[in-house]
Amino acid sequence: MGVTNDLVRRVYQHRQRRVDGFTKKYNLTWLVHFEASSDVLSAIAREKEIKGWRRSNKVALIEATNPRWKDLTRGWYDEGSEAP
Repeated sequence: MGVTNDLVRRVYQHRQRRVDGFTKKYNLTWLVHFEASSDVLSAIAREKEIKGWRRSNKVALIEATNPRWKDLTRGWYDEGSEAP
């Protein structure tokens, strides 16, 4: 979870293991949920809100819009491509 102004770049950085943290530690490579916001302070508040939830609530949030847990970035990158 995190706030960014360039989701494509941020996902690429995570996939290349350039960002330390939860996704690197657990080798996570799929994006199954994201929310857009035009206001960074609102985005940060929403991130903190979701981080405080129980896992079951987070799963319900994902499954409300992505019940099969598909990787929402499928097709964003070509294998071996440079950073966007």
